[in-house]
Amino acid sequence: MTASMILVAVGLLALAVGGELLVRGAVGLARRMGVSTMFTGIVIVGAATSMPEMVASVQAVRAGTPEIAWGNIVGSNIANSLLILGGAALIMPIVLEGRGRRDSVVALLATIGLSAIAYLGYADQWIGAGLLAALVIYIIWRYNHPPAQGEDDTTTPIPNLFASIILFVIGVLALILGGRWLVNGAIEISTELGVSETVIGLTVVAVGTSLPELAASVAAAIRGHAGIALGNVLGSNIYNLLLIGGVTMAISGRSIPPELLFPAWPVCVAAAILLVLVCWGMKKFGRFPALLLLLAFAANTALAFR
Repeated sequence: MTASMILVAVGLLALAVGGELLVRGAVGLARRMGVSTMFTGIVIVGAATSMPEMVASVQAVRAGTPEIAWGNIVGSNIANSLLILGGAALIMPIVLEGRGRRDSVVALLATIGLSAIAYLGYADQWIGAGLLAALVIYIIWRYNHPPAQGEDDTTTPIPNLFASIILFVIGVLALILGGRWLVNGAIEISTELGVSETVIGLTVVAVGTSLPELAASVAAAIRGHAGIALGNVLGSNIYNLLLIGGVTMAISGRSIPPELLFPAWPVCVAAAILLVLVCWGMKKFGRFPALLLLLAFAANTALAFR
């Protein structure tokens, strides 16, 4: 137990350091590439911070436990929408002003689509390929459409390209290693409680692999980069559903576990709807609604262990 707790602590430290370096590097890349920080948060940071989920899910499928993989996907999206956004905004309120409207709709459509596949019990490797193709189409579409007014939130000078790349790469490596260490330690602790693989994936693994998003979003919010903080949440949700869900389905070819049909998928859809309402209806996401999100996440986690 002591060794597991040390592993968790080291993982948390790596996540904190990696989140700060990743944000610094990502902002630099955004300025050098001439793209908005919102696009950077969605495509670059969202993809990078989703790597722990990818690693955990692929390892789970190869180990013959896709229940952990799917629980990780659904649980990570719930954690992103409630824990990550709530935690970042609690520390530093996020100025929205029109950011993320289109991407929140894409995330909602992807959530509804995959939940429909879950409820219908479909399972085919071609479905996984279709999800991956949808992600490619989304990235191309997002890049070819200029940012909406207010999406770019930085006027800092253009930094050195090499330094930005180094910071970004080190940040990604720290996040991936930190996520792996934390998840391994958490799983060892959780298995002693005798809970099911689906519940472990939905809670412990999902929260553990979502901590890079928390680290990156909090670091971005503190540094005043609201586009990255929000874009990281939306981008990670989209990547979890289309990329990691697509890979999981393509490798396993098995249907989504029925244990997730209720209440996990309805909560996931409700969280996606909430993000749409936030992006379209609020100019600033402050500490009080952030606290409500955190309370909702705590209640959902308690429900999973019922």
